[in-house]
Parts: sequence; C-alpha cells; structure tokens
Amino acid sequence: MLDYLPFLIVLLLWVWAFIDCLTTPEQEVRHLPKVVWILLILIFGEVLLGPIAWLLAGRRRGASAPGRGTGSGPAPAQRQASFGRPLAPDDDPEFLASLQRDNERRRGQGPGDDLA
Repeated sequence: MLDYLPFLIVLLLWVWAFIDCLTTPEQEVRHLPKVVWILLILIFGEVLLGPIAWLLAGRRRGASAPGRGTGSGPAPAQRQASFGRPLAPDDDPEFLASLQRDNERRRGQGPGDDLA
C-alpha cells in the first residue's frame, strides 16, 4: 500500500491543479493565458512542475485576488453575479435598505391603520 502513496499524491495534486485551473476565472489567472497553464499542467503533471508552477504563480491568492480581502473587489451586488451564489441577507445593502423602508413605513402608521 505504501508503494502506491507517492503515485497517489502526484495524481491527486495533478488532478486538483488541473480542475483548479479550469474553474479559475480568466481575470484571476496570472503571468500566462489560461490555455497555456492548462497545457503546462497536462504536459508536466507527471513530474509536478506544471501543478506546482500553477499553485505558486498561476493564480491570484488571498487578499490580492479580486473580491477577496477587505475593501477590494466588486460591490456586493456584483459579487453575487461574479461568484454565482446569493449573498447573505445581512450582506446585501438593497435588502437592508428595504427593511429600513418597511420599518419607517410601519412607524408612520398608527396601530389600527394596517387593518384597512
């Protein structure tokens, strides 16, 4: 079983780097076009040069990536479209503004005004 461990580690790293490169948006890829990174990972995957190069130099990581870190990246409404998932309600300024409008409207009505 331990004889296969190095092979499995290389295979898993190669597959992970390949899928990561495929799913990374084009604007987050650094230094080379995305197609070139995919070819490097495929060609040099067996000796780990392609996957390691991708992990170290190919993709923006951490706070330098768009939409990550504090104060950088797109606005919350744009983040929903760019990441493909909805925002939490407490992160959505439009939702919070609608709650505030509803509260102000309710405060303006008397106790029996909403029975119309």
